[in-house]
Amino acid sequence: MDQAVTHLVDEPELLRKARWGNRKAFAELYARHADAVHALALRLTGDPAAAEDLTHDAFVKMLRFIGSVRSDRPVRPWLKKVVANAAIDRLRHEHRHLYVDTGDEGPDSELWAGPDADPSGQVDATALLQRLSPQARTLVWLHEVEGWSHTELAKRFGRTPSWSKSLLARALTRLRETLDAPSDTGPPEQEQERQQDPIEPRTHRTVR
Repeated sequence: MDQAVTHLVDEPELLRKARWGNRKAFAELYARHADAVHALALRLTGDPAAAEDLTHDAFVKMLRFIGSVRSDRPVRPWLKKVVANAAIDRLRHEHRHLYVDTGDEGPDSELWAGPDADPSGQVDATALLQRLSPQARTLVWLHEVEGWSHTELAKRFGRTPSWSKSLLARALTRLRETLDAPSDTGPPEQEQERQQDPIEPRTHRTVR
């Protein structure tokens, strides 16, 4: 099949061809979904190298289990689920200290990465999320954007739904407080100089 025409083929047909070993069909599936899968991996990990690895692993897993991928459903949600689960496994491995029995509230280290995550004082949504701990950031994104339930999150993190609800509520509260906090950056540098050394008013020349 001509590569230039591949993008016109419906996804179920691409899956069928990929199951039979058609490399161009699988390459088209990759081209259609890799950016979205990588964006989610990067959002959850905050690490470009890790995001690349998770994206690669997701498509390798798809290739291995392509016979079980349902052709009557979109491929992207399946891939994003694979990446999210892998990101959670990676997070649990790297932050084992968070998985002691601390009750449903949990320690503050589960919630906040600290003010140094973005010292500028003026943050966009991405930078604001980076202020959360990796665990809280993952919960917020998967629940609020990807639509995961608290039951699903609790199962993947090995905790209870009440833990997921509590941590999510506290994370959203902290984000709102940060957004509502007045900026302490002060006036721009040039404005400060004007205040300290005001410019003398101009004298008008007499036109003769």
